[in-house]
Amino acid sequence: MKKSEEKGPFFELTKRQRKAVVMLYEGTYTNKEIAEVLHCSESLIYKWKRENKLFQQARRQYETMIIEDKYVSEAMQSIYALVKTAKSEMVRLQAAISILKLAGRLTDSSTPELDKAKVRKANAEADIARWRADELTGKNKSDDSTVLVDDIGDVGDE
Repeated sequence: MKKSEEKGPFFELTKRQRKAVVMLYEGTYTNKEIAEVLHCSESLIYKWKRENKLFQQARRQYETMIIEDKYVSEAMQSIYALVKTAKSEMVRLQAAISILKLAGRLTDSSTPELDKAKVRKANAEADIARWRADELTGKNKSDDSTVLVDDIGDVGDE
């Protein structure tokens, strides 16, 4: 890892605390074994795990770093292989959608049509709010040609 990438809680810990984070992540050591390796008390390890917020944040950061280093690249390659080689069109589509989501280009419920509809709705709601505000402050004149129309209709409108 480059020096410029060494930011965040994990890198703010002491060397001994970083070693404890790594050993805890590996999952093969008990708190007692970690304490023996680090030449400290077992109660200190417990205290770091329970009470030290920086230590807790560092553990999460370390887990994220390991996952990104080891698995994300491999997972992306597998998904891309599905886009290229899957026999099912639906599998290829889902793989492509997954890549777009991971790249931040697509949200879970986003389609271009839905995004346009959301913009239209937001603009309409803003127009209505503006008209109501003007109505309350007396800025709308009696000859104002703005008319609000409920064109959706309810069940009782039939």
